[in-house]
Amino acid sequence: MNLLDFEKPIAELEAKLADMKHLANDSDESVKSAIQALEKKITDLKKETFENLTGWQRVQLSRHPDRPYTLDYIYEITTDFIELHGDRTVSDDKAMVGGFGTIDGQTYMLIGQQKGRNTKQRQLRNFGMANPEGYRKALRLMKLAEKFNKPIVTFIDTPGAFPGLEAEERGQGEAIARNLKEMFMLKVPVICIIIGEGASGGALGIAIGDRVLMLENSWYSVISPENCSAILWRSWDFKEQAAELLKLSSKDMHALKLIDGVIKEPLGGAHTDVKAMAAEVKKVIQQLTSELNKLSPEDRITQRINKFTSMGVVKE
Repeated sequence: MNLLDFEKPIAELEAKLADMKHLANDSDESVKSAIQALEKKITDLKKETFENLTGWQRVQLSRHPDRPYTLDYIYEITTDFIELHGDRTVSDDKAMVGGFGTIDGQTYMLIGQQKGRNTKQRQLRNFGMANPEGYRKALRLMKLAEKFNKPIVTFIDTPGAFPGLEAEERGQGEAIARNLKEMFMLKVPVICIIIGEGASGGALGIAIGDRVLMLENSWYSVISPENCSAILWRSWDFKEQAAELLKLSSKDMHALKLIDGVIKEPLGGAHTDVKAMAAEVKKVIQQLTSELNKLSPEDRITQRINKFTSMGVVKE
């Protein structure tokens, strides 16, 4: 089991509870009472811990090794997902996945960054850091969805676009900038959900939508806490302080009106109950699709543009 530091006290109590249940005599009322008391203590500790997480602790939780990734959500909420490959120019970027899938009879185009669970998968997926061809593949799929009048859902989970020399040579900045421009003008509903890490332009490259939401323990910022600390303090030692100052949590982002809503996670994080988390994401997608379908394509585009262009504007 992968445990973060703040999860360890809870895990110790849960191990103790498991031992008590294993050794308990069903007829012993005192043992039953002790088990119930410990269960309540665990629930209270979980609530206290996860309702008062620091910015850095939420960043850690967003990177939890057991946290569900894009394909986990797609396979949970769709019945017949068909992955599509390639940007038709360079190659198929494994860090960016996408394809058509059906949710209760409605076909969607689902796109997102994909990380890996083990060393081999992480190398294949480039740690969720897409190259230019990944963003070009994403745009190709969005245009395909627009052609067939299918709503688009994007799942954002990346430490950033790949910063390698080859990526820059192939036009990383241009690929992301083109995505921003084209996503503003898409005629179909676009729903964007930050499910883990949402770092810099790598996240923004598939995050221009009619509705942008964050999972409760995800983060969204122009820079990661470690890199912010490295720039400002010349050291990673101040990453916790940087995480607080960046205001990168879902609560902060919603308060600043940079996102449209927060999707609550199961107590303990999305990784503790993937099916429940996926069911909640599915419900939100269906609700938002129903809302957005009531608007004309022209109204959706106008509202989308107005939403993003009004961010950060100060009126005196």
